[in-house]
Amino acid sequence: MNRMRWRNVKTQFKEQKMGIVALIVLGIFIIAAVFAFLAPHDPNKIVVTERLLPPSAAHWFGTDDNGRDYFARALYGGRVSLSVGFFAMIVAVVVGTTVGAVSGYFGGAMDNILMRFVDVLMSIPSFFLMLILNAYLKPGISTIVIIIGLLSWMSIARIVRAETLSVKEREYVLYARVSGQSNFKIITKHIVPSILPTIIVSATINIASAILMESSLSFLGLGIQQPNSSWGSMLNNAQGYIGDAPYMALFPGIFILVTVLSFNFLGDVFRVAFEPKVNRR
Repeated sequence: MNRMRWRNVKTQFKEQKMGIVALIVLGIFIIAAVFAFLAPHDPNKIVVTERLLPPSAAHWFGTDDNGRDYFARALYGGRVSLSVGFFAMIVAVVVGTTVGAVSGYFGGAMDNILMRFVDVLMSIPSFFLMLILNAYLKPGISTIVIIIGLLSWMSIARIVRAETLSVKEREYVLYARVSGQSNFKIITKHIVPSILPTIIVSATINIASAILMESSLSFLGLGIQQPNSSWGSMLNNAQGYIGDAPYMALFPGIFILVTVLSFNFLGDVFRVAFEPKVNRR
C-alpha cells in the first residue's frame, strides 16, 4: 500500500506541472540559502556612501538604508526564514503526532483529556499569544522556532488522532496487540508508519504557515533582530523607504509569496496522491 502511494506521488507530479515547478523553486531557494556564504558581499557590512542604491551589476538587488548589499541579506534572510519554517515544523509534527497517536490509540479518558486540551489551545488566537510570549522571552531564532512550533501542532494532532482511530482497528495492529508487543512499539512500528503520508501532507502545509508566522513577527519588529535578517525583517525595514527604494519591499515580499505558494502546491500534490478516492478517478 505504501509503495502504491509513493507511485501515485510520482504520477501526480507528472500530471501537476506546478508541483515540479514548486520543487525546482524550493530547491533553488534551499541551495541559495545553504551557499549564502559565497555571496560577493558581507550582508552586515555598512557602507554609508552606498545607501539606497538601486539594483545594478555591483549590487544585484541594490543596497538598503545602511548601504548593505541587499542580495546578500536576502540570501541570509532566506536561510533564516527557511530554517525557522523547517525546525518549527519538526517541533509541531513531533508534538502533534505524539499527542494525536497517543490520544487515538488509547482512547477513553486520555483521549477526552488530550482533545479537550487541544480544543482549548485552538480556541486561543495563536498569533496574539505568540506576540505575548515573544515579548517576554529572549529574542532569537531558537525562541521563534519553539514558539511557532508549540503553537501550531494542534491541527496535526487532530488529523493524526483521526487516522489512528482507523488504523488501530486493522488486522496487523490487532495481531501486534495479541502477540504481546508493547503499546510504544505498536504506535512507533505500526501506526505511525501507516499514517506517515498524512503526516507528510500536514508537514508541508505547516512549513508554509511557520514561514508566514515568522515573517509576520519579524515584520512587526518582534522576530529576527538586527543585524541578522529574515525576509520578514527586511519587509519591516523597507516600510520607511517604499517611495525611495521600492525594491527593498519587492524582493523579500516575492520570496515569501513564492516560497509559501510552492509549499502549498507540494501539499496539494501529496494530498491528492495519498487520497484513495481521488486516485480512483
